[in-house]
This record gives sequence, structure tokens and C-alpha cells, in this order.
Amino acid sequence: RPKNVDEVAFQDEVVAVLKKSLEGADLPNLLFYGPPGTGKTSTILAAARELYGPELFRQRVLELNASDERGIQVIREKVKAFAQLTASGSRSDGKVCPPFKIVILDEADSMTSAAQAALRRTMEKESKTTRFCLICNYISRIIEPLTSRCSKFRFKPLSDKIQQQRLLDVSEKEHVKISSEAVSYLVKVSEGDLRKAITFLQSATRLMGGKEITEKIVTEIAGVIPKEATDELLSVCQSGSFEKLETLAKNLLNEGYAVAQLVNQLHDAVVESEDYSDKQKSVIAEKLAEVDKCLADGADEFLQLMSLCALVMQQLTQN
Repeated sequence: RPKNVDEVAFQDEVVAVLKKSLEGADLPNLLFYGPPGTGKTSTILAAARELYGPELFRQRVLELNASDERGIQVIREKVKAFAQLTASGSRSDGKVCPPFKIVILDEADSMTSAAQAALRRTMEKESKTTRFCLICNYISRIIEPLTSRCSKFRFKPLSDKIQQQRLLDVSEKEHVKISSEAVSYLVKVSEGDLRKAITFLQSATRLMGGKEITEKIVTEIAGVIPKEATDELLSVCQSGSFEKLETLAKNLLNEGYAVAQLVNQLHDAVVESEDYSDKQKSVIAEKLAEVDKCLADGADEFLQLMSLCALVMQQLTQN
């Protein structure tokens, strides 16, 4: 994890604001939102460590995660009690230290709206001595009164270049041999989520036990369906033979591929393809959405896959 704010990759606006407050300006209440693995928790922890130094960090920072209990009771008692403590402005190593404490509420979008409402008054009343930092993936799940009390920062999905740089740094420090194709493929698979990319890298390293990591290994670990398989599926749909389709669908499931993953990849393949008319694309895309919803609700994978492919076949063989 980044040890200080400067090491945080790619989130320039947030870093700029935090650096100003490290220089002694005041810190507003913060609300960090954005997709997972983009550095929200790392950023605020790095900033707090820099503000307070290792000794004071424990006394001055209260971090509550979704896994901790965060009902209305906890907010009223624990957070309020912590917020009411006063904080002095000096550190044991003589550096200036801000006269406030920080409460970090991670994954705040999973708090009930009642618990969020209980925060409103505390946020305002204790503003002299306490700053809040809320972290969430979906800002729409935070109630309006809280968002208006915070400075909002959106964490963007990391750019490919930055991610490649980070992954190369990690593999260098951990002495992992990895081909450059594999690195760029890792970046592609993880879709801007650095945590996911690092986890895949770790699994691949364990699997290879010191040998070089190739693109093929990354494909296997990430559960990505090889392009050949999706192409074959589409060409079988083109052929119009239902028996072939059924056999292929069974084979895909027996290989252990997830249909939800297949839906994602088919979507990209269909949307980017030149071979289909716009009307075909829109009909197929609508069906993909339906199947995705059914799968999320726990429908049978084989039936959903057959239903999807039958529709694709019908669209491709009509004309």
C-alpha cells in the first residue's frame, strides 16, 4: 500500500487537496467514491499516517468498516464518544499535528439510512475536533444531507499505463518473472481495479512457482473465456444447427466457465463486431441484459445460455 500521499497513483485532485491539508490548511469532511480497487481506503490511511505519525495514529483515527457493526446504536455511542474527545496540536516528534481526529467509515453505502441520518448532527456539532471520511462505491446510496456536508471526490478507474507501471513495480520487488504481454493482459482483465490485478498476479505466481507468467496462465486464472470459444459459439449460432449449439453449450459449462462471464464477453464481441446490423445488435444486447438479470437472480445457467444462443441464432439466420 502507499505509505504516503505522494505514492498514490493517478488520483491527482484528491492528492492535491490532501497535500494542502498536510501543509497545515484545514481538512474538510471527505466523501470518496468510485469503483473498487482504485485506492480510496489506501489514500485516506496514507494521509492519516502522514498527519499523525505512527504513535498518534491509533488514538486519532477511528476506522469502521462494513464488517464492523455500524447500526444506529454504534454511531450514537462509539462514534459520538470518539468525536467528543479533544485533540491537542503536537506530536511526540515535534512536528505540527492538526487539532482534529479522523473518523473513517469505509463502505458507507452499506449503512442503513437511519444510521446515516444519525451521523448528520454529530458531523456538524463536532466539526471543531473531528473530520469524517466516508468511503463508498455508489454515491447514490449515501443520503443527500451527508453528501452536502462533504467534499466529494470521485476515484477514477486506473488508466492502463499507471496499472502496468504498478504491476511491474510489484513484480520487480517480489522477483516475479512475467512477460510483457501477460502484464498488459492482466490490466485488460482487471478493468481498472488494481487490487484485482495484484490478486491475479499473486495467484499466477503461486501457480507457476517461479517460472515465467504468460498470457495463457492469466487467462486461466482470471476465468476469462478464450476468444476462440466465444468465436466458435457465434459461428455455431450462424450455422443454424441447434444440435451443434446444444453440444457446444454443454461443453462450455462442463469446462467450468461461468455464464455471467460469457455474457460479458459476448456483449463486447457483439457490440464491436462489424458483421451484425444495428437492429440485430440491439435485439441481442437486450437479451444479454435479460439473461444477466436472470443469472443474478439465480436462474439455471444452461437454460439461460440456450435461451440466449437460440435468440442469437434466430437473429443471425433470419435473413
